[in-house]
Amino acid sequence: MLRTKERRPAIRTLRVWATKVLQESGAIHECEEHGWAKDRADPHARERAFAIARQHPPQGVTPDAAVVEMRDVLDSVGDTCPECLPDDI
Repeated sequence: MLRTKERRPAIRTLRVWATKVLQESGAIHECEEHGWAKDRADPHARERAFAIARQHPPQGVTPDAAVVEMRDVLDSVGDTCPECLPDDI
Protein backbone atom coordinates (compact mmCIF):
# COMPACT_ATOMS: atom_id res chain seq x y z
CA MET A 1 0.00 0.00 0.00
CA LEU A 2 1.35 3.40 -0.98
CA ARG A 3 1.42 5.97 1.80
CA THR A 4 2.03 9.64 1.54
CA LYS A 5 3.36 11.85 4.24
CA GLU A 6 1.40 14.87 5.25
CA ARG A 7 3.41 17.98 4.37
CA ARG A 8 4.52 20.09 7.28
CA PRO A 9 3.90 23.80 7.07
CA ALA A 10 6.94 25.77 5.94
CA ILE A 11 6.85 27.82 9.13
CA ARG A 12 5.90 25.96 12.28
CA THR A 13 5.06 28.77 14.66
CA LEU A 14 3.92 32.36 14.44
CA ARG A 15 6.93 33.43 16.50
CA VAL A 16 9.35 31.86 14.01
CA TRP A 17 7.49 33.60 11.17
CA ALA A 18 7.68 36.97 12.94
CA THR A 19 11.39 36.53 13.65
CA LYS A 20 12.07 35.64 10.02
CA VAL A 21 10.15 38.67 8.72
CA LEU A 22 11.99 40.96 11.14
CA GLN A 23 15.35 39.55 10.00
CA GLU A 24 14.52 39.81 6.31
CA SER A 25 13.31 43.40 6.68
CA GLY A 26 16.49 44.35 8.55
CA ALA A 27 14.79 45.23 11.84
CA ILE A 28 16.81 42.63 13.76
CA HIS A 29 20.03 40.75 13.07
CA GLU A 30 22.08 38.03 14.74
CA CYS A 31 25.20 38.54 16.81
CA GLU A 32 27.98 37.24 14.56
CA GLU A 33 29.70 35.44 17.45
CA HIS A 34 26.86 34.01 19.52
CA GLY A 35 23.73 34.02 17.34
CA TRP A 36 21.53 36.10 19.66
CA ALA A 37 18.99 38.34 17.93
CA LYS A 38 19.75 42.05 18.26
CA ASP A 39 17.48 45.00 17.54
CA ARG A 40 18.90 47.35 14.90
CA ALA A 41 16.65 50.25 16.00
CA ASP A 42 15.83 51.05 12.37
CA PRO A 43 12.33 52.58 12.24
CA HIS A 44 12.06 52.09 8.46
CA ALA A 45 12.89 48.39 8.72
CA ARG A 46 10.36 47.99 11.52
CA GLU A 47 7.68 49.68 9.43
CA ARG A 48 8.46 47.35 6.49
CA ALA A 49 8.08 44.36 8.82
CA PHE A 50 4.74 45.61 10.17
CA ALA A 51 3.50 46.28 6.63
CA ILE A 52 4.31 42.67 5.72
CA ALA A 53 2.49 41.46 8.84
CA ARG A 54 -0.60 43.48 7.93
CA GLN A 55 -0.63 42.66 4.22
CA HIS A 56 0.71 39.08 4.16
CA PRO A 57 0.12 37.29 7.48
CA PRO A 58 0.61 33.52 7.56
CA GLN A 59 -2.30 31.40 6.46
CA GLY A 60 -4.95 31.15 9.17
CA VAL A 61 -3.64 34.14 11.12
CA THR A 62 -5.37 37.51 11.21
CA PRO A 63 -3.34 40.63 10.37
CA ASP A 64 -3.91 41.91 13.92
CA ALA A 65 -2.55 38.68 15.45
CA ALA A 66 0.49 38.84 13.15
CA VAL A 67 1.22 42.43 14.24
CA VAL A 68 0.83 41.50 17.92
CA GLU A 69 3.31 38.65 17.54
CA MET A 70 5.72 40.94 15.71
CA ARG A 71 5.56 43.40 18.63
CA ASP A 72 6.10 40.57 21.13
CA VAL A 73 9.23 39.44 19.30
CA LEU A 74 10.58 43.00 19.13
CA ASP A 75 9.88 43.48 22.85
CA SER A 76 11.89 40.34 23.65
CA VAL A 77 14.97 41.40 21.65
CA GLY A 78 17.59 43.76 23.05
CA ASP A 79 20.11 45.92 21.25
CA THR A 80 23.10 44.03 22.65
CA CYS A 81 24.11 40.40 22.83
CA PRO A 82 23.98 39.11 26.41
CA GLU A 83 27.15 37.04 25.84
CA CYS A 84 29.32 39.81 24.33
CA LEU A 85 31.53 41.76 26.71
CA PRO A 86 30.88 45.50 27.02
CA ASP A 87 33.32 47.71 25.10
CA ASP A 88 34.54 49.49 28.23
CA ILE A 89 35.96 46.42 30.00
